[in-house]
Amino acid sequence: MLLERPMNSAKPVVWYVDNLTSIAQHPVSAIGQPSIRNDLSGASVNFDGVKDGLMVENNPIAGLQAFTVEVLFFPANGGAFEQRFVHLQEHASESRALFELRSENDHWYLDTYLQAPDSQLTLVTPNHLHPHDEWHWAALTYDGTTMRHFVDSKEEASGRVSFAPLGAGRTSIGVRQNQVSWFRGTVREIRVWPLALLADQLQRSRKTD
Repeated sequence: MLLERPMNSAKPVVWYVDNLTSIAQHPVSAIGQPSIRNDLSGASVNFDGVKDGLMVENNPIAGLQAFTVEVLFFPANGGAFEQRFVHLQEHASESRALFELRSENDHWYLDTYLQAPDSQLTLVTPNHLHPHDEWHWAALTYDGTTMRHFVDSKEEASGRVSFAPLGAGRTSIGVRQNQVSWFRGTVREIRVWPLALLADQLQRSRKTD
């Protein structure tokens, strides 16, 4: 698999999800017994889809009026229909941004969500199916008025929503923050940009021999 990105003047905050204790110097609490997966591209964290998750004591989109969140993940077959794999939430409120997938047979499709005190928007794309057991990049962008989501740099849905900058909070990986909707598969990397990237600026994955 090759990872490609055109050059961009902005720089992301990069979280390598490769251990169970600290991510980008932020404390991590493990739920259940997630494991470390190693391959030629490096280490990542594997979740069993039943009881495994990570809680990171940081909200990387706090204070951002516009942002892009990209996630490199490997959804495994055999999980529940609804699986939350990244969830960013403000402390002491319901304001949040999240990535879920819906698993059906040998394929999945993406569901993303933004919620603010007075508005919310779900983007769900059952007409865009993707295979399990392969690496993919999912992305959520917000430019101050419009939310979009992408899989492997291809835009699948968009909609207008009012979403005020979040305050400090935490991030869960592999599970919803109230510990339901468990993800089955692997997460390797999360990137957060302080602007809404365009499709041709997003990470994408492709298989190689």
